[in-house]
Amino acid sequence: MASLQDQLLKAGLTTKQKARQANSDKRKTNKQKRSGVAVDASLQEQVKKELEVAKQEKLARDTALNDEKKAALAAKEQQLRVRQILQHHQITNVKGEAEYNYTFNSKIKKLFIDNVTHKALVNGQLALCGVDDKTYIVTAETAEKVASLDKDVILVQNTKVETTESDADDPYAEFQIPDDLMW
Repeated sequence: MASLQDQLLKAGLTTKQKARQANSDKRKTNKQKRSGVAVDASLQEQVKKELEVAKQEKLARDTALNDEKKAALAAKEQQLRVRQILQHHQITNVKGEAEYNYTFNSKIKKLFIDNVTHKALVNGQLALCGVDDKTYIVTAETAEKVASLDKDVILVQNTKVETTESDADDPYAEFQIPDDLMW
């Protein structure tokens, strides 16, 4: 019975030179194995190693992409939560004649509110929050809760600091200047 190599030669699937090269490679690897020298990996082993490396790289890319998607989803979820809190806790029916100026997206805006709401904003009892070009008037506690989630949403949150001490030499000490002085 003829060897596989002879059968392949007869069928024309290989050439004599390729057969000699295969025999030469086989002799070299056998000699290296006997002498204890490290044998070069065969083509199949190299392909397996490359496939394993490619699998690891793909897994790392997939993991990084998945983490990025999770972070984007968490940010979106947080924005929706902030918007929901503001819509649920906003104070309405505060239209009035008092004018309150504030900045929103680097633009100066005016809000016409009643006097009670104006004083509450100045004293820090109320705060202004803004999301998507919409302004919300909320209590200071709600503003603190929203600030813990996203501090960029807070537009105006005043803290009232009363200073009771005054200079003895101040000739205008008896005249109080209001914080919400309107011209």
